[in-house]
Amino acid sequence: MIRMLLRVLGNQYAGPVRRTVALMTTTAVLEGLSYALLVPVLRELFGSNPAAAWPWLIAFAAAVAVYAVLRYLSDLAGFRAGTTLLRGTYHRLGDHLARLPIGWYGPDRVGEVSVLASRGVLEAMSVIAHLLAPFVAASVTPLTIVVVLLAFNWQLGLAALVAVPLVAAVQVWTGRAMATADAERHERDQDAAGRVIEYLQAQPVLRAGGRTVERFDLLDDSLRGIQRASRRSALSALPGIVGLTLTVQAMFTVLLAMGAYLALGRSIGAAEVLAILVLAARCAEPLLSLADIGGQLRSARAQLTRLDALLRTEPLPEPADPIQPHHHDLEFDAVTFRHGNRTVIDGLTLTVPQGQRVAIVGPSGAGKSTLLQLLARFHEVSKGAVRVGGVDVRDIDTSTLMAQIAIVFQNVYLFDGTIEDNIRLGRPEATDAEVRAAATAARLDEVIERLPGGWTADVGEGGALLSGGERQRVSIARALLKNAPIVLLDEVTSALDPINEAAVHQGIERLMAGRTVVLVAHRMHTVRTADRVVFLDNGRIVEDGTHHDLLDRGGRYADFWNISTAVSSGHTDRT
Repeated sequence: MIRMLLRVLGNQYAGPVRRTVALMTTTAVLEGLSYALLVPVLRELFGSNPAAAWPWLIAFAAAVAVYAVLRYLSDLAGFRAGTTLLRGTYHRLGDHLARLPIGWYGPDRVGEVSVLASRGVLEAMSVIAHLLAPFVAASVTPLTIVVVLLAFNWQLGLAALVAVPLVAAVQVWTGRAMATADAERHERDQDAAGRVIEYLQAQPVLRAGGRTVERFDLLDDSLRGIQRASRRSALSALPGIVGLTLTVQAMFTVLLAMGAYLALGRSIGAAEVLAILVLAARCAEPLLSLADIGGQLRSARAQLTRLDALLRTEPLPEPADPIQPHHHDLEFDAVTFRHGNRTVIDGLTLTVPQGQRVAIVGPSGAGKSTLLQLLARFHEVSKGAVRVGGVDVRDIDTSTLMAQIAIVFQNVYLFDGTIEDNIRLGRPEATDAEVRAAATAARLDEVIERLPGGWTADVGEGGALLSGGERQRVSIARALLKNAPIVLLDEVTSALDPINEAAVHQGIERLMAGRTVVLVAHRMHTVRTADRVVFLDNGRIVEDGTHHDLLDRGGRYADFWNISTAVSSGHTDRT
Protein backbone atom coordinates (compact mmCIF):
# COMPACT_ATOMS: atom_id res chain seq x y z
CA MET A 1 0.00 0.00 0.00
CA ILE A 2 2.90 2.36 0.75
CA ARG A 3 4.29 1.67 -2.74
CA MET A 4 0.95 2.63 -4.28
CA LEU A 5 0.82 5.75 -2.12
CA LEU A 6 4.27 6.81 -3.33
CA ARG A 7 3.32 6.01 -6.92
CA VAL A 8 0.30 8.29 -6.60
CA LEU A 9 2.30 11.11 -4.99
CA GLY A 10 5.63 10.81 -6.75
CA ASN A 11 9.11 9.84 -5.57
CA GLN A 12 9.78 13.27 -4.03
CA TYR A 13 7.73 12.13 -1.03
CA ALA A 14 9.47 8.74 -0.67
CA GLY A 15 12.06 9.92 1.87
CA PRO A 16 9.68 11.53 4.41
CA VAL A 17 7.21 8.65 4.15
CA ARG A 18 9.86 5.97 4.66
CA ARG A 19 11.36 7.86 7.61
CA THR A 20 7.90 8.15 9.15
CA VAL A 21 7.26 4.41 8.70
CA ALA A 22 10.67 3.55 10.19
CA LEU A 23 9.99 5.78 13.21
CA MET A 24 6.56 4.22 13.75
CA THR A 25 8.04 0.72 13.49
CA THR A 26 10.80 1.55 16.00
CA THR A 27 8.18 2.93 18.37
CA ALA A 28 6.07 -0.23 18.11
CA VAL A 29 9.11 -2.48 18.72
CA LEU A 30 10.10 -0.46 21.78
CA GLU A 31 6.54 -0.74 23.11
CA GLY A 32 6.74 -4.53 22.87
CA LEU A 33 10.16 -4.65 24.51
CA SER A 34 9.02 -2.41 27.35
CA TYR A 35 6.23 -4.88 28.13
CA ALA A 36 8.85 -7.65 28.17
CA LEU A 37 10.36 -6.00 31.25
CA LEU A 38 7.19 -6.94 33.14
CA VAL A 39 8.45 -10.53 33.33
CA PRO A 40 11.47 -9.82 35.59
CA VAL A 41 9.50 -7.14 37.48
CA LEU A 42 6.75 -9.59 38.46
CA ARG A 43 9.24 -12.38 39.08
CA GLU A 44 11.10 -10.28 41.65
CA LEU A 45 7.92 -8.81 43.20
CA PHE A 46 6.54 -12.28 43.87
CA GLY A 47 9.95 -13.68 44.83
CA SER A 48 11.68 -13.83 48.15
CA ASN A 49 13.23 -10.36 47.80
CA PRO A 50 10.67 -7.84 46.35
CA ALA A 51 13.18 -4.99 46.71
CA ALA A 52 15.17 -6.57 43.87
CA ALA A 53 12.41 -5.41 41.53
CA TRP A 54 13.53 -1.75 41.78
CA PRO A 55 16.18 -1.87 39.04
CA TRP A 56 13.70 -3.55 36.71
CA LEU A 57 11.01 -1.03 37.62
CA ILE A 58 13.40 1.82 36.83
CA ALA A 59 14.31 0.20 33.52
CA PHE A 60 10.62 -0.26 32.75
CA ALA A 61 9.90 3.40 33.58
CA ALA A 62 12.81 4.52 31.39
CA ALA A 63 11.59 2.35 28.51
CA VAL A 64 8.06 3.76 28.84
CA ALA A 65 9.43 7.32 28.90
CA VAL A 66 11.47 6.72 25.73
CA TYR A 67 8.45 5.06 24.13
CA ALA A 68 6.27 8.08 25.01
CA VAL A 69 8.76 10.45 23.36
CA LEU A 70 9.05 8.27 20.26
CA ARG A 71 5.27 7.90 20.09
CA TYR A 72 4.86 11.68 20.20
CA LEU A 73 7.49 12.15 17.50
CA SER A 74 6.06 9.41 15.28
CA ASP A 75 2.49 10.74 15.61
CA LEU A 76 3.71 14.26 14.87
CA ALA A 77 5.68 13.02 11.88
CA GLY A 78 2.58 11.19 10.66
CA PHE A 79 0.40 14.30 10.93
CA ARG A 80 3.00 16.47 9.18
CA ALA A 81 3.56 13.91 6.44
CA GLY A 82 -0.20 13.51 6.02
CA THR A 83 -0.68 17.26 5.66
CA THR A 84 2.17 17.49 3.14
CA LEU A 85 0.84 14.54 1.17
CA LEU A 86 -2.68 15.96 1.17
CA ARG A 87 -1.49 19.28 -0.21
CA GLY A 88 0.72 17.54 -2.77
CA THR A 89 -2.11 15.26 -3.85
CA TYR A 90 -4.52 18.12 -4.44
CA HIS A 91 -1.89 20.00 -6.44
CA ARG A 92 -1.06 16.94 -8.53
CA LEU A 93 -4.71 16.04 -9.05
CA GLY A 94 -5.58 19.61 -10.05
CA ASP A 95 -2.65 19.82 -12.47
CA HIS A 96 -3.56 16.45 -14.00
CA LEU A 97 -7.25 17.29 -14.40
CA ALA A 98 -6.25 20.50 -16.17
CA ARG A 99 -4.25 18.46 -18.71
CA LEU A 100 -6.88 15.85 -19.50
CA PRO A 101 -8.72 16.22 -22.80
CA ILE A 102 -12.06 18.02 -22.52
CA GLY A 103 -13.72 14.97 -24.07
CA TRP A 104 -12.84 13.00 -20.94
CA TYR A 105 -15.23 15.15 -18.90
CA GLY A 106 -18.43 13.30 -19.68
CA PRO A 107 -21.62 13.53 -17.59
CA ASP A 108 -20.64 10.41 -15.63
CA ARG A 109 -17.42 12.07 -14.46
CA VAL A 110 -19.15 14.70 -12.29
CA GLY A 111 -20.00 12.36 -9.43
CA GLU A 112 -16.77 10.38 -9.79
CA VAL A 113 -14.43 13.36 -9.61
CA SER A 114 -16.44 15.19 -6.92
CA VAL A 115 -16.40 12.13 -4.60
CA LEU A 116 -12.73 11.37 -5.31
CA ALA A 117 -11.54 14.97 -4.94
CA SER A 118 -13.33 15.45 -1.64
CA ARG A 119 -13.83 12.36 0.50
CA GLY A 120 -11.61 10.10 -1.61
CA VAL A 121 -8.42 12.15 -1.31
CA LEU A 122 -8.98 12.83 2.40
CA GLU A 123 -9.56 9.14 3.07
CA ALA A 124 -6.53 8.05 1.05
CA MET A 125 -4.19 10.57 2.65
CA SER A 126 -5.46 9.78 6.17
CA VAL A 127 -3.42 6.58 5.98
CA ILE A 128 -0.21 8.36 7.00
CA ALA A 129 -1.79 10.77 9.48
CA HIS A 130 -4.27 8.53 11.27
CA LEU A 131 -4.12 4.85 10.26
CA LEU A 132 -0.50 3.92 9.74
CA ALA A 133 0.67 4.37 13.35
CA PRO A 134 -2.14 2.26 14.89
CA PHE A 135 -1.75 -0.37 12.15
CA VAL A 136 2.01 -0.65 12.69
CA ALA A 137 1.48 -0.80 16.45
CA ALA A 138 -1.25 -3.45 16.09
CA SER A 139 1.01 -5.57 13.89
CA VAL A 140 4.58 -5.01 15.15
CA THR A 141 3.97 -4.77 18.92
CA PRO A 142 2.27 -8.23 19.17
CA LEU A 143 5.02 -9.74 16.98
CA THR A 144 7.66 -8.26 19.29
CA ILE A 145 5.86 -9.73 22.30
CA VAL A 146 5.74 -13.14 20.55
CA VAL A 147 9.54 -12.95 20.06
CA VAL A 148 9.89 -12.12 23.77
CA LEU A 149 7.75 -15.16 24.66
CA LEU A 150 9.90 -17.37 22.43
CA ALA A 151 13.02 -16.12 24.22
CA PHE A 152 11.42 -16.66 27.63
CA ASN A 153 9.72 -20.02 27.04
CA TRP A 154 9.76 -21.75 23.65
CA GLN A 155 6.54 -23.73 24.27
CA LEU A 156 4.50 -20.62 25.07
CA GLY A 157 6.24 -18.72 22.27
CA LEU A 158 5.32 -21.36 19.69
CA ALA A 159 1.73 -21.39 20.94
CA ALA A 160 1.54 -17.61 20.52
CA LEU A 161 3.24 -17.83 17.13
CA VAL A 162 0.41 -20.03 15.81
CA ALA A 163 -1.92 -17.03 16.12
CA VAL A 164 0.08 -15.03 13.55
CA PRO A 165 -0.95 -16.93 10.39
CA LEU A 166 -4.48 -17.40 11.75
CA VAL A 167 -4.96 -13.65 12.28
CA ALA A 168 -3.44 -12.94 8.85
CA ALA A 169 -5.74 -15.51 7.21
CA VAL A 170 -8.82 -13.96 8.85
CA GLN A 171 -7.77 -10.49 7.65
CA VAL A 172 -7.21 -11.68 4.07
CA TRP A 173 -10.52 -13.58 4.05
CA THR A 174 -12.37 -10.56 5.39
CA GLY A 175 -10.80 -8.29 2.80
CA ARG A 176 -11.82 -10.57 -0.05
CA ALA A 177 -15.33 -10.95 1.32
CA MET A 178 -15.76 -7.18 1.56
CA ALA A 179 -14.21 -6.30 -1.81
CA THR A 180 -17.43 -6.69 -3.77
CA ALA A 181 -19.52 -4.85 -1.18
CA ASP A 182 -16.99 -2.00 -1.01
CA ALA A 183 -16.97 -1.65 -4.81
CA GLU A 184 -20.75 -1.52 -4.87
CA ARG A 185 -20.78 1.08 -2.10
CA HIS A 186 -18.38 3.27 -4.07
CA GLU A 187 -20.53 3.04 -7.21
CA ARG A 188 -23.60 3.98 -5.19
CA ASP A 189 -21.77 6.93 -3.59
CA GLN A 190 -20.66 8.14 -7.00
CA ASP A 191 -24.15 7.83 -8.44
CA ALA A 192 -25.70 9.62 -5.46
CA ALA A 193 -23.22 12.50 -5.73
CA GLY A 194 -24.21 12.97 -9.36
CA ARG A 195 -27.91 12.81 -8.48
CA VAL A 196 -27.51 15.42 -5.73
CA ILE A 197 -25.84 17.79 -8.19
CA GLU A 198 -28.56 17.02 -10.73
CA TYR A 199 -31.28 17.66 -8.15
CA LEU A 200 -29.82 21.07 -7.29
CA GLN A 201 -29.36 22.04 -10.92
CA ALA A 202 -32.85 20.84 -11.84
CA GLN A 203 -34.69 22.95 -9.27
CA PRO A 204 -36.17 25.36 -11.87
CA VAL A 205 -37.49 22.44 -13.93
CA LEU A 206 -38.87 20.60 -10.90
CA ARG A 207 -40.61 23.69 -9.59
CA ALA A 208 -41.99 24.58 -13.00
CA GLY A 209 -43.47 21.09 -13.09
CA GLY A 210 -45.04 21.47 -9.64
CA ARG A 211 -42.60 19.01 -8.06
CA THR A 212 -41.71 21.19 -5.07
CA VAL A 213 -43.16 18.92 -2.41
CA GLU A 214 -42.89 15.37 -3.68
CA ARG A 215 -39.57 13.62 -3.69
CA PHE A 216 -37.13 13.42 -6.61
CA ASP A 217 -37.35 9.71 -7.48
CA LEU A 218 -33.91 9.40 -9.09
CA LEU A 219 -32.21 10.86 -6.01
CA ASP A 220 -34.36 8.75 -3.66
CA ASP A 221 -33.44 5.59 -5.58
CA SER A 222 -29.73 6.38 -5.38
CA LEU A 223 -29.94 7.07 -1.62
CA ARG A 224 -31.79 3.80 -1.09
CA GLY A 225 -29.03 2.12 -3.09
CA ILE A 226 -26.43 3.56 -0.69
CA GLN A 227 -28.45 2.25 2.25
CA ARG A 228 -28.61 -1.26 0.79
CA ALA A 229 -24.92 -1.23 -0.15
CA SER A 230 -23.96 -0.04 3.36
CA ARG A 231 -26.01 -2.82 4.92
CA ARG A 232 -24.35 -5.44 2.71
CA SER A 233 -20.92 -4.00 3.50
CA ALA A 234 -21.59 -4.20 7.25
CA LEU A 235 -22.90 -7.77 6.98
CA SER A 236 -19.89 -8.87 4.93
CA ALA A 237 -17.53 -7.45 7.58
CA LEU A 238 -19.32 -9.15 10.48
CA PRO A 239 -17.92 -12.69 9.95
CA GLY A 240 -14.37 -11.31 9.86
CA ILE A 241 -14.85 -9.32 13.07
CA VAL A 242 -16.34 -12.32 14.85
CA GLY A 243 -13.67 -14.64 13.44
CA LEU A 244 -10.84 -12.39 14.58
CA THR A 245 -12.34 -12.02 18.05
CA LEU A 246 -12.77 -15.79 18.42
CA THR A 247 -9.22 -16.44 17.17
CA VAL A 248 -7.66 -13.99 19.64
CA GLN A 249 -9.75 -15.25 22.55
CA ALA A 250 -8.97 -18.85 21.67
CA MET A 251 -5.23 -18.20 21.61
CA PHE A 252 -5.45 -16.36 24.94
CA THR A 253 -7.24 -19.37 26.40
CA VAL A 254 -4.58 -21.71 24.98
CA LEU A 255 -1.79 -19.64 26.55
CA LEU A 256 -3.64 -19.57 29.87
CA ALA A 257 -4.09 -23.36 29.84
CA MET A 258 -0.52 -24.01 28.74
CA GLY A 259 0.87 -21.58 31.34
CA ALA A 260 -1.16 -23.29 34.08
CA TYR A 261 0.06 -26.70 32.90
CA LEU A 262 3.70 -25.61 32.94
CA ALA A 263 3.28 -23.96 36.33
CA LEU A 264 1.75 -27.14 37.80
CA GLY A 265 4.68 -29.09 36.36
CA ARG A 266 6.98 -26.57 38.03
CA SER A 267 8.57 -25.67 34.69
CA ILE A 268 7.81 -22.02 35.39
CA GLY A 269 6.64 -20.11 38.44
CA ALA A 270 3.30 -18.46 39.15
CA ALA A 271 4.83 -14.99 38.72
CA GLU A 272 5.99 -15.90 35.22
CA VAL A 273 2.51 -17.23 34.35
CA LEU A 274 1.00 -13.94 35.52
CA ALA A 275 3.52 -11.96 33.47
CA ILE A 276 2.80 -14.09 30.39
CA LEU A 277 -0.94 -13.52 30.78
CA VAL A 278 -0.32 -9.76 31.03
CA LEU A 279 1.71 -9.93 27.81
CA ALA A 280 -0.95 -12.05 26.10
CA ALA A 281 -3.65 -9.57 27.14
CA ARG A 282 -1.51 -6.75 25.78
CA CYS A 283 -1.27 -8.67 22.48
CA ALA A 284 -5.03 -9.19 22.34
CA GLU A 285 -5.99 -5.50 22.43
CA PRO A 286 -4.12 -4.35 19.29
CA LEU A 287 -4.99 -7.56 17.44
CA LEU A 288 -8.70 -6.98 18.05
CA SER A 289 -8.33 -3.42 16.74
CA LEU A 290 -7.02 -4.85 13.46
CA ALA A 291 -10.57 -5.53 12.32
CA ASP A 292 -11.52 -1.86 12.44
CA ILE A 293 -8.14 -0.60 11.20
CA GLY A 294 -8.13 -3.19 8.42
CA GLY A 295 -11.53 -2.04 7.20
CA GLN A 296 -10.40 1.59 7.10
CA LEU A 297 -7.19 0.61 5.32
CA ARG A 298 -9.13 -1.38 2.70
CA SER A 299 -11.36 1.60 2.08
CA ALA A 300 -8.35 3.94 1.85
CA ARG A 301 -6.58 1.50 -0.48
CA ALA A 302 -9.64 1.40 -2.72
CA GLN A 303 -9.60 5.21 -2.91
CA LEU A 304 -5.86 5.11 -3.63
CA THR A 305 -6.49 2.64 -6.44
CA ARG A 306 -9.10 4.95 -7.99
CA LEU A 307 -6.84 7.96 -7.53
CA ASP A 308 -3.98 6.05 -9.11
CA ALA A 309 -6.20 5.06 -12.05
CA LEU A 310 -7.25 8.69 -12.54
CA LEU A 311 -3.67 9.95 -12.42
CA ARG A 312 -2.68 7.24 -14.91
CA THR A 313 -5.29 8.48 -17.39
CA GLU A 314 -3.26 9.71 -20.32
CA PRO A 315 -3.43 13.50 -20.82
CA LEU A 316 -3.09 15.04 -24.24
CA PRO A 317 0.58 14.47 -25.09
CA GLU A 318 2.80 17.54 -25.19
CA PRO A 319 5.34 17.79 -28.04
CA ALA A 320 8.95 17.04 -27.19
CA ASP A 321 10.13 19.84 -29.50
CA PRO A 322 7.23 22.33 -29.70
CA ILE A 323 6.92 24.54 -32.76
CA GLN A 324 5.83 28.17 -32.59
CA PRO A 325 3.35 29.09 -35.35
CA HIS A 326 4.10 32.44 -37.00
CA HIS A 327 0.89 32.78 -38.96
CA HIS A 328 -2.77 32.54 -38.05
CA ASP A 329 -4.36 30.65 -40.91
CA LEU A 330 -6.30 27.49 -40.05
CA GLU A 331 -6.52 24.15 -41.80
CA PHE A 332 -8.46 20.91 -41.41
CA ASP A 333 -6.67 18.24 -43.45
CA ALA A 334 -8.89 15.16 -44.03
CA VAL A 335 -9.95 15.25 -40.39
CA THR A 336 -11.97 12.43 -38.90
CA PHE A 337 -13.10 12.49 -35.28
CA ARG A 338 -14.96 9.68 -33.53
CA HIS A 339 -16.65 9.94 -30.15
CA GLY A 340 -17.37 6.45 -28.88
CA ASN A 341 -18.99 4.53 -31.71
CA ARG A 342 -20.16 7.67 -33.52
CA THR A 343 -18.26 9.46 -36.28
CA VAL A 344 -18.78 13.17 -35.58
CA ILE A 345 -16.42 14.59 -38.23
CA ASP A 346 -15.90 12.50 -41.36
CA GLY A 347 -12.88 13.21 -43.60
CA LEU A 348 -13.36 16.99 -43.50
CA THR A 349 -10.97 19.32 -45.34
CA LEU A 350 -11.21 23.07 -44.85
CA THR A 351 -8.81 26.03 -44.94
CA VAL A 352 -9.35 29.44 -43.34
CA PRO A 353 -6.85 32.07 -44.56
CA GLN A 354 -5.41 34.48 -42.02
CA GLY A 355 -7.76 37.37 -41.29
CA GLN A 356 -10.79 35.72 -42.89
CA ARG A 357 -14.15 35.09 -41.24
CA VAL A 358 -15.75 31.70 -41.86
CA ALA A 359 -19.23 30.84 -40.63
CA ILE A 360 -20.13 27.21 -39.94
CA VAL A 361 -23.81 26.48 -40.52
CA GLY A 362 -25.83 23.29 -40.33
CA PRO A 363 -28.46 21.31 -38.44
CA SER A 364 -28.04 20.28 -34.82
CA GLY A 365 -25.61 17.39 -34.41
CA ALA A 366 -23.77 18.20 -37.65
CA GLY A 367 -20.45 18.63 -35.79
CA LYS A 368 -20.19 22.44 -35.84
CA SER A 369 -19.10 22.97 -32.24
CA THR A 370 -16.79 19.96 -32.51
CA LEU A 371 -14.79 21.78 -35.22
CA LEU A 372 -14.07 24.61 -32.77
CA GLN A 373 -13.08 22.13 -30.08
CA LEU A 374 -10.69 20.35 -32.46
CA LEU A 375 -9.07 23.69 -33.33
CA ALA A 376 -8.52 24.35 -29.61
CA ARG A 377 -7.32 20.73 -29.22
CA PHE A 378 -9.98 19.89 -26.68
CA HIS A 379 -10.01 16.51 -28.44
CA GLU A 380 -7.46 14.58 -30.47
CA VAL A 381 -8.45 13.86 -34.06
CA SER A 382 -8.90 10.21 -34.99
CA LYS A 383 -7.39 10.77 -38.47
CA GLY A 384 -5.94 13.68 -40.38
CA ALA A 385 -4.52 16.88 -38.93
CA VAL A 386 -5.62 20.27 -37.64
CA ARG A 387 -3.10 23.03 -38.30
CA VAL A 388 -2.66 26.58 -37.02
CA GLY A 389 -0.25 28.70 -39.04
CA GLY A 390 0.78 25.58 -40.95
CA VAL A 391 1.76 23.76 -37.73
CA ASP A 392 -0.11 20.68 -36.48
CA VAL A 393 -1.77 21.57 -33.17
CA ARG A 394 -0.18 18.40 -31.76
CA ASP A 395 3.24 20.01 -32.35
CA ILE A 396 2.31 23.18 -30.44
CA ASP A 397 2.50 23.15 -26.66
CA THR A 398 -0.80 23.84 -24.92
CA SER A 399 0.11 27.23 -23.44
CA THR A 400 1.28 28.54 -26.83
CA LEU A 401 -1.82 27.24 -28.61
CA MET A 402 -4.17 28.74 -26.03
CA ALA A 403 -2.35 32.08 -26.29
CA GLN A 404 -3.24 32.12 -30.00
CA ILE A 405 -6.96 31.52 -29.49
CA ALA A 406 -9.82 33.39 -27.82
CA ILE A 407 -13.02 31.38 -27.41
CA VAL A 408 -16.51 32.66 -26.66
CA PHE A 409 -18.97 29.89 -25.93
CA GLN A 410 -22.74 29.99 -26.08
CA ASN A 411 -22.98 28.91 -22.43
CA VAL A 412 -20.75 31.18 -20.38
CA TYR A 413 -19.38 30.10 -17.00
CA LEU A 414 -18.23 32.79 -14.60
CA PHE A 415 -16.31 32.09 -11.41
CA ASP A 416 -17.64 33.27 -8.09
CA GLY A 417 -15.99 36.65 -7.66
CA THR A 418 -16.13 40.16 -9.06
CA ILE A 419 -16.68 41.15 -12.68
CA GLU A 420 -13.11 42.41 -12.83
CA ASP A 421 -11.77 39.07 -11.59
CA ASN A 422 -13.62 37.25 -14.36
CA ILE A 423 -12.44 39.64 -17.08
CA ARG A 424 -8.84 39.34 -15.91
CA LEU A 425 -8.90 35.61 -16.63
CA GLY A 426 -8.24 36.63 -20.23
CA ARG A 427 -4.92 38.22 -19.27
CA PRO A 428 -4.14 38.38 -15.53
CA GLU A 429 -1.21 40.77 -15.94
CA ALA A 430 -3.32 43.41 -17.76
CA THR A 431 -3.43 46.92 -16.33
CA ASP A 432 -6.60 48.42 -14.88
CA ALA A 433 -6.88 50.70 -17.91
CA GLU A 434 -6.74 47.71 -20.28
CA VAL A 435 -9.40 45.85 -18.29
CA ARG A 436 -11.73 48.84 -18.38
CA ALA A 437 -11.10 49.40 -22.08
CA ALA A 438 -12.07 45.79 -22.80
CA ALA A 439 -15.22 46.17 -20.70
CA THR A 440 -16.18 49.32 -22.56
CA ALA A 441 -15.60 47.67 -25.94
CA ALA A 442 -17.88 44.81 -24.89
CA ARG A 443 -20.59 47.26 -23.77
CA LEU A 444 -20.12 45.93 -20.24
CA ASP A 445 -19.56 49.37 -18.73
CA GLU A 446 -23.28 50.14 -18.79
CA VAL A 447 -23.96 46.91 -16.90
CA ILE A 448 -21.33 47.75 -14.30
CA GLU A 449 -22.84 51.21 -13.75
CA ARG A 450 -26.23 49.84 -12.76
CA LEU A 451 -24.92 47.02 -10.52
CA PRO A 452 -24.66 47.68 -6.77
CA GLY A 453 -20.95 47.79 -6.08
CA GLY A 454 -19.98 48.36 -9.70
CA TRP A 455 -16.65 46.67 -10.47
CA THR A 456 -16.64 44.98 -7.07
CA ALA A 457 -20.12 43.46 -7.58
CA ASP A 458 -20.13 39.71 -6.99
CA VAL A 459 -21.36 37.65 -9.96
CA GLY A 460 -22.22 34.54 -7.91
CA GLU A 461 -21.33 30.93 -8.66
CA GLY A 462 -21.42 30.37 -12.41
CA GLY A 463 -22.44 34.03 -12.85
CA ALA A 464 -25.88 33.31 -11.43
CA LEU A 465 -26.38 36.94 -10.32
CA LEU A 466 -26.09 38.20 -13.91
CA SER A 467 -28.41 37.69 -16.85
CA GLY A 468 -27.42 35.61 -19.87
CA GLY A 469 -26.66 38.72 -21.93
CA GLU A 470 -24.58 40.23 -19.13
CA ARG A 471 -22.57 37.02 -18.79
CA GLN A 472 -21.93 37.07 -22.53
CA ARG A 473 -20.61 40.63 -22.31
CA VAL A 474 -18.19 39.54 -19.57
CA SER A 475 -17.06 36.65 -21.80
CA ILE A 476 -16.51 38.98 -24.77
CA ALA A 477 -14.61 41.47 -22.58
CA ARG A 478 -12.43 38.59 -21.40
CA ALA A 479 -11.71 37.59 -25.01
CA LEU A 480 -11.00 41.21 -26.00
CA LEU A 481 -8.55 41.56 -23.13
CA LYS A 482 -6.76 38.39 -24.22
CA ASN A 483 -6.20 39.98 -27.65
CA ALA A 484 -5.57 36.64 -29.38
CA PRO A 485 -5.14 36.57 -33.19
CA ILE A 486 -7.66 33.73 -33.66
CA VAL A 487 -11.26 33.94 -32.44
CA LEU A 488 -13.64 30.99 -32.13
CA LEU A 489 -17.30 31.86 -31.58
CA ASP A 490 -19.93 29.27 -30.74
CA GLU A 491 -23.15 31.19 -31.51
CA VAL A 492 -23.31 33.56 -28.59
CA THR A 493 -26.60 35.37 -29.31
CA SER A 494 -29.04 32.51 -29.81
CA ALA A 495 -30.77 32.99 -26.45
CA LEU A 496 -30.53 36.74 -25.93
CA ASP A 497 -33.16 39.45 -25.91
CA PRO A 498 -32.92 42.12 -28.67
CA ILE A 499 -31.23 44.75 -26.47
CA ASN A 500 -28.56 42.39 -25.18
CA GLU A 501 -28.18 40.85 -28.62
CA ALA A 502 -27.44 44.25 -30.16
CA ALA A 503 -24.90 45.05 -27.45
CA VAL A 504 -23.25 41.64 -27.75
CA HIS A 505 -23.08 41.98 -31.55
CA GLN A 506 -21.23 45.25 -31.19
CA GLY A 507 -18.76 43.62 -28.84
CA ILE A 508 -18.32 40.66 -31.22
CA GLU A 509 -17.64 42.97 -34.16
CA ARG A 510 -14.86 44.66 -32.18
CA LEU A 511 -13.53 41.23 -31.16
CA MET A 512 -13.46 39.91 -34.74
CA ALA A 513 -11.85 42.97 -36.29
CA GLY A 514 -8.56 42.04 -38.01
CA ARG A 515 -8.56 38.48 -36.67
CA THR A 516 -8.97 34.98 -38.09
CA VAL A 517 -12.50 33.96 -37.09
CA VAL A 518 -14.45 30.72 -37.15
CA LEU A 519 -18.06 31.36 -36.21
CA VAL A 520 -20.65 28.69 -35.49
CA ALA A 521 -23.99 30.26 -36.43
CA HIS A 522 -27.45 29.20 -35.30
CA ARG A 523 -29.14 32.49 -36.11
CA MET A 524 -28.71 32.90 -39.82
CA HIS A 525 -28.49 36.69 -39.92
CA THR A 526 -25.10 36.48 -38.16
CA VAL A 527 -23.49 34.85 -41.23
CA ARG A 528 -23.93 37.90 -43.48
CA THR A 529 -20.67 39.49 -42.31
CA ALA A 530 -18.70 36.27 -42.93
CA ASP A 531 -16.30 36.05 -45.87
CA ARG A 532 -17.32 32.43 -46.43
CA VAL A 533 -20.08 30.13 -45.29
CA VAL A 534 -19.57 26.39 -44.84
CA PHE A 535 -22.68 24.21 -44.58
CA LEU A 536 -22.02 21.12 -42.50
CA ASP A 537 -24.12 17.96 -42.21
CA ASN A 538 -23.21 14.60 -40.64
CA GLY A 539 -19.65 15.79 -40.16
CA ARG A 540 -19.11 16.60 -43.85
CA ILE A 541 -19.00 19.81 -45.84
CA VAL A 542 -22.06 19.88 -48.09
CA GLU A 543 -21.66 23.41 -49.47
CA ASP A 544 -18.96 26.09 -49.32
CA GLY A 545 -19.09 29.66 -50.63
CA THR A 546 -20.20 33.19 -49.88
CA HIS A 547 -23.60 33.89 -48.42
CA HIS A 548 -24.98 35.29 -51.70
CA ASP A 549 -23.44 32.57 -53.87
CA LEU A 550 -24.98 29.83 -51.75
CA LEU A 551 -28.38 31.51 -51.88
CA ASP A 552 -28.15 31.72 -55.66
CA ARG A 553 -27.36 27.99 -55.89
CA GLY A 554 -30.65 27.13 -54.21
CA GLY A 555 -29.16 24.16 -52.36
CA ARG A 556 -29.14 23.00 -48.74
CA TYR A 557 -27.93 26.33 -47.44
CA ALA A 558 -30.65 28.25 -49.29
CA ASP A 559 -33.33 25.92 -47.90
CA PHE A 560 -31.87 26.29 -44.42
CA TRP A 561 -31.79 30.09 -44.81
CA ASN A 562 -35.38 30.27 -46.04
CA ILE A 563 -36.71 28.12 -43.21
CA SER A 564 -34.71 30.05 -40.58
CA THR A 565 -35.78 33.48 -41.86
CA ALA A 566 -39.41 32.33 -42.13
CA VAL A 567 -39.37 31.13 -38.53
CA SER A 568 -37.67 34.33 -37.41
CA SER A 569 -40.24 36.46 -39.27
CA GLY A 570 -43.07 34.47 -37.75
CA HIS A 571 -41.72 35.08 -34.26
CA THR A 572 -41.32 38.77 -35.07
CA ASP A 573 -44.88 39.03 -36.36
CA ARG A 574 -46.31 37.36 -33.30
CA THR A 575 -44.42 39.70 -31.02
